[in-house]
Amino acid sequence: MRWKIALAPMLALAACTTTPRPIASVAQGPVEVQILAFNDFHGNIETPPAVEVTNLDGTKQKIVTGGAANLAGALAQARTGQPHTVTVSAGDTIGASPLISANYLDEPTIAAMNLLGLEFNSVGNHEFDKGGDELKRMQNGGCAKFTRRQPCAVDPFAGAKFRYLAANVIGPDGQTLFPATGIKRFGSGTGAVTIGFIGMTLRGTANIVTPSGVKGLTFADEAATANALVPGLKAQGADAIVLLVHQGGKTKAFTTGNDCNGLDGAILPILAKLDPAITTVVSGHTHWAYVCQNGEGGTAGGRLLTSAGKNGYFFTDIRLDFDPATHRLISQRASNLTVGTGERGQAPAVEALVARYATAVAPVANRIIGHLTATATRDENDWESAASDLIADSMLAATKALDMGGAQLALVNVTGVRVAIPAGDVRYADAFSMMPFGNNLLVMTLTGAQLKHVIEQQFAGSNRANGRPAALGPSSGFNYTVDLSRPSGERVVAMTLNGKSVVPTGRYRVVVNNYLASGGDGLSGFTEGTDITDKGMVDLDALVDWIAKGQTPPKPDRVGVRS
Repeated sequence: MRWKIALAPMLALAACTTTPRPIASVAQGPVEVQILAFNDFHGNIETPPAVEVTNLDGTKQKIVTGGAANLAGALAQARTGQPHTVTVSAGDTIGASPLISANYLDEPTIAAMNLLGLEFNSVGNHEFDKGGDELKRMQNGGCAKFTRRQPCAVDPFAGAKFRYLAANVIGPDGQTLFPATGIKRFGSGTGAVTIGFIGMTLRGTANIVTPSGVKGLTFADEAATANALVPGLKAQGADAIVLLVHQGGKTKAFTTGNDCNGLDGAILPILAKLDPAITTVVSGHTHWAYVCQNGEGGTAGGRLLTSAGKNGYFFTDIRLDFDPATHRLISQRASNLTVGTGERGQAPAVEALVARYATAVAPVANRIIGHLTATATRDENDWESAASDLIADSMLAATKALDMGGAQLALVNVTGVRVAIPAGDVRYADAFSMMPFGNNLLVMTLTGAQLKHVIEQQFAGSNRANGRPAALGPSSGFNYTVDLSRPSGERVVAMTLNGKSVVPTGRYRVVVNNYLASGGDGLSGFTEGTDITDKGMVDLDALVDWIAKGQTPPKPDRVGVRS
């Protein structure tokens, strides 16, 4: 119809001439739109340590990549010559961040995202680490204090210039915490192309963040939520719909991400349920990099699925081609590009920002807090490790005095132990990297039966979805054994405290962090605790105090397993 209207005056003019001349047609190529995407940046504004990747031939190599200035420069280069471009993220831009960002409530990361041109960011689970009010401050700016740390300690905080999207995050008033969708138009006139974006986190977010941080919020099904938004985006003229979802999968090896070999994970059932109008999915959460095109990896209907790993190691360059006359999406393709370490000169404002915060945090980070005689190793599969046992011992030491709660044993969620600590002198930054969340330690009374029940929960249901389940790391003197071949609810076959069997009717003082105390990791059994003592001791502070005495990391032999 648009072409008929445009041609009408020309046809009328031609009717007045004695010899009509044919109208010359000018061939137009497809309208190309570029989407630059990343995910799980986690506040890594400085270049992270080298990461090991597997090459296509199976060999492995370590590469140095990432950092805000390098990412900004790489994105700027990728945009060169592209008139139609937009930059997006699939969540966890902040949270679980290195000290340089976390010590300042991730304000420098938000500032870096503004400078590198981010436009749409779906919320991830870690965006909720410090609660909904603090997340709203990330969007809106200001220096209101919602945590123990002091806002605006280095710079005034203006908030995010980009738009958070939270389609499946519903507040008590029935409204989404942030807008569900965003619209971006490219070009002008009849040739303009419109893309609709839907942004969301995984529906299991409430089970993997501190429950107090998501109090009053509900997280709806990803596919059902996205599908319900399709008609509205079409009504706004969307020619294509892109889903930014903080959920993902893994391939057989961690690569630079341009294959889809053996993709598996929670993203697949979501893809299977999506409306065909959602043609492009930018995913995250698993920290894996992959590109699945033309139905690879279970992405039915030719849907494109991407993820750029984590920490700014890579970004994804996505290209969508549209017919200029019909605006129909005719093809799409993508590739993951490694962020090198030579691009930072392309982004001097970001480099200056990072340098300013690095200077501010250096005295805090470099303070020597103590000494370890050996490396406190971490288990990559979230099983008991020297690191988890070291943390559990520090929790018990900090709370065993009667005036601190009288704890008899400690349990730590091994999923929260982020890195190992090397042998030798330990800096504050090392301890922070291991325990970056700043949770309070709470001492509670559990009966022996309740204690068994909560440990059973760690080995039941969804907690067993990805092979061997994670463990609750115990302090010295507490041991338990599980038999994974037994039915759910009957897997804990032994528990002892200081060599004596735990009695079902006995009462035990147990210290955990406030994340677990409020039911984190789906361990609702901790919410049954009574006589709760909270003296304001932070888990990181307990670890620092413990290492200050000089420690030998424990041998991880407190959890027994049969299968």
